[in-house]
Amino acid sequence: MNDSLFDRHAPCALCPRECAVLRTPDTGSGFCAMGTDAVVARAAPHLWEEPCISGSRGTGAVFFSGCTLQCCYCQNWGISHEGQGQRVSARQLADMFRRLEDIGVHSLSLITATHFLPAVLEALSLYRPKVPIVYNCGGFERVEVVRALADVVDVWLPDIKNHSPRISRLLLGRSDYFEAASTAVRQMCALSGPPQYDAQGIMTRGTLVRHLVIPGCATDSIQVLRFIADELPPGTPISLMRQYTPIPQCTVPGLDRRVTDAEYRRVLDAALALGLTGYLQDAQSADSAYTPPFDGTGVFGAGEMR
Repeated sequence: MNDSLFDRHAPCALCPRECAVLRTPDTGSGFCAMGTDAVVARAAPHLWEEPCISGSRGTGAVFFSGCTLQCCYCQNWGISHEGQGQRVSARQLADMFRRLEDIGVHSLSLITATHFLPAVLEALSLYRPKVPIVYNCGGFERVEVVRALADVVDVWLPDIKNHSPRISRLLLGRSDYFEAASTAVRQMCALSGPPQYDAQGIMTRGTLVRHLVIPGCATDSIQVLRFIADELPPGTPISLMRQYTPIPQCTVPGLDRRVTDAEYRRVLDAALALGLTGYLQDAQSADSAYTPPFDGTGVFGAGEMR
């Protein structure tokens, strides 16, 4: 592992922004505005991921606060944009991992953890669960960081959000998003190899690529699917998501509605024509009720994380 990438005291270069700022344990002047100590918004069994991740008992989902992208439509706005959560030590984070495993979850999901990797790796050195480690991210990753996590991550769960530089700049604030994400996801596939599953159908090794269909962006979605079909290993599973839900904070014209049946069907037909396989969502998934609460009501509430 390249330890210099994960040095808390070095200028931060964990994500493609490479802000190169010095972060203290509790403060940071980079894009994510986070210090080096992990800030956790929720740590609890989560049943709403793909079946090969959640299974029947859920994945142990650790939602980290802050984000290296901060999409304009993010359903987890309070944690991605506003940093809601509780600062924890590496020991406390390791205890969360252990307690989630003790509950009986099928996997441990590290959700938006890139900017806290030094703390996460320290926690995993203190206690590494015996269940698969899932790295759930927005795809906006440095390939050097992905390579450095080769011995840590069992299952990669990245998004590929957009293909068009114009749309990426409008929605994600980065016209180079696809360049970074496509390079990172290729590396994830190379590291993980073909998907592997246990007797219960839980993915124990592999890469599962997610794509969220956005209102008015069906053509861009199809470009993402073509990349997956043409550039990633055959058999790479996808999750074609229809859960887009308008939020009041998003002011981009056209994003104040849900995805229509016709839009989703067009993207789905393209996925089938390209021979892609994986998971689909129905219209009922576009509901804020599926967004987990980040108010301390999880198994590890704020009072338990001090």
